[in-house]
Amino acid sequence: MDGYGPTMTHLIEQLEMLPGIGRKSAERLAYFLMIAPTEKALGLAQAIRDVKAKLRACKACFNFTENELCTICSDPRRDHQVVCVVEQTKDLLSLESSGAFHGVYHVLQGRISPLEGMGPEKLTIDALVERVRSAGVREIVMATNPTVEGDGTALFISNLLANDPVKITRLARGIPTGSVLEFANREMLADAMRGRQSF
Repeated sequence: MDGYGPTMTHLIEQLEMLPGIGRKSAERLAYFLMIAPTEKALGLAQAIRDVKAKLRACKACFNFTENELCTICSDPRRDHQVVCVVEQTKDLLSLESSGAFHGVYHVLQGRISPLEGMGPEKLTIDALVERVRSAGVREIVMATNPTVEGDGTALFISNLLANDPVKITRLARGIPTGSVLEFANREMLADAMRGRQSF
């Protein structure tokens, strides 16, 4: 028995469903919302409602947007013939924050993972292939995560496009700038050795 009553218990249970939020954090958040001014708590509730009601997938890249196209896809200054393929919108945001990429993106909305019941048909792979073939895309940059599933997804896509006149590249991997070799793990060192470049 937690002593909160059904209303507070329900709020705590809902907050616990958020990633990275355990029981104690959910209790602290619920208590904060309970004692916060009504307009603050209802402002959060309205923000959640707005996100669910107004955001949708961009019709070109599947990034989140309130319009038909996201701000990146609707930007004429971007190179629309270079497409960076990512698993999730959060990956797109990480890459975009670097300021180093000036093309456009394609969000797969996951990765192929048979153990989790995620096959290629549940991702936006077909839309990516159609985009490459109809929009004259000249380069695909595979930016899936460097995991077994991420690499498998990238390989699956590259096999689908093997006979298309599109250059397929992947993000460089290996030793991060400013790091020391002795602290790099085996996979990082192997990637760095395989991806070595002319000096």
